Amino acid sequence: MSVEELDAGLLQRFPLPQVGSGDKDQRGSILVIAGSRDVAGAALLTAVAAMRAGAGRLQIATVASATPQLAFAMPEAMVIGVAQADDGGFAASAVRDLAERAGKADAVVAGPGLQGNQVCADLAAAVLKNRNKVALDAALLHALPKRADAAKRAEVPPVLLPHSGEMASLLECDEEEVQADPLGAGRRCADRYDAVTLVKGTQSYVVAPDGRAFHYAGGGPGLGISGSGDVLAGIVGGLLARGADPLTALLWSVWCHGEAGRRLGERIGTLGYLARELPGEIPALLFPQGAQAE
Repeated sequence: MSVEELDAGLLQRFPLPQVGSGDKDQRGSILVIAGSRDVAGAALLTAVAAMRAGAGRLQIATVASATPQLAFAMPEAMVIGVAQADDGGFAASAVRDLAERAGKADAVVAGPGLQGNQVCADLAAAVLKNRNKVALDAALLHALPKRADAAKRAEVPPVLLPHSGEMASLLECDEEEVQADPLGAGRRCADRYDAVTLVKGTQSYVVAPDGRAFHYAGGGPGLGISGSGDVLAGIVGGLLARGADPLTALLWSVWCHGEAGRRLGERIGTLGYLARELPGEIPALLFPQGAQAE
């Protein structure tokens, strides 16, 4: 099957849901499960990007030690502190509560900034049991091979957002193998987990479970910075919450993330802008010229 180029022209075939002029509930709810004692900011980057992508209602579930800071930094969110383990990540007792909260959200983004520990596999399986839309990133990708059956049983195909190292974990292979054939790795991953899969890199690939594949040439080297992937995960979650199907949400997110980097590169410089500056570019890309809701 051929590979299509991901650009603005292709996205016309994958229209996003109408924004609508109603209240926040009509724009969808999102739960961001993210952050740890040492990487609390990942939750903030993900959450801001989700709201910039148009989600209506936001909850952030994070470790208890990060809750007060996040509540002040993100006043738009309900911030839920969950049980914390000695390593600074989620405690095992947090999984049931997180699963219940995930079941009440239209979309869930889980993984950015999480401490990789024994809880991650159970958490990945728990959030995949619901009928909503789920995007998994970071530590949950490393843990997913232990719960591959949960991904394949998901009612809605999950979105997986691995870089080459995380892809190597998903496929249980060497990272060099992924780097040698990123498209092939994406196809194998999409088939293994029945998931809409992104292979991140300077040039990226999006692969659907049915074999369709898309190539994105990239938004420039400036995107290779800490926190950039958290922003991408947030865009995906925001579009899922608004009602986009997983493939449409991922295609738009990859393009929007890359274009945000390109715009910052033109305005600030090829290198040196920060991940927290990316979300500010999203509304103009998704809602150009202040387009009115229909």
